[in-house]
Amino acid sequence: MAEHPDVTLVRKGYEAFSRGDMEALAAMMTADCTHHVPGDSQMSGHFKGREAIFGMYAKCMELTGNTFTAEIQGLYPDGRGHVMAVHKWHGDHGDRGIEMKGGLFFTIMGGKVTDIDECVEDIDEADAFWGQAE
Repeated sequence: MAEHPDVTLVRKGYEAFSRGDMEALAAMMTADCTHHVPGDSQMSGHFKGREAIFGMYAKCMELTGNTFTAEIQGLYPDGRGHVMAVHKWHGDHGDRGIEMKGGLFFTIMGGKVTDIDECVEDIDEADAFWGQAE
């Protein structure tokens, strides 16, 4: 069975993120794409536009000393422009490490990501890991 094109797009996005290839990621997103991150930490919020999203990704890498990884556990399309990506993420921040299940719900239009809704297994634990905004 052939992979759904929306799944291929999301898989390539994870691969580009893992390589730090923001140029490839930018080509996969609309200019006004929004990434929604749950919780009340310094990483939480609604990041609208590629520049804001990439700034958040850079902060993620900065806070984790480039140890942040996300390993895909499953990609599930609905055939109507959405993909649910389930992953396990890991990072180290200061003297603390974390490994947690999570997911990204992608909205795709015209072959580009327009919206990313993030979910985590334990919002309170994720907030404690990332810490409050300074």
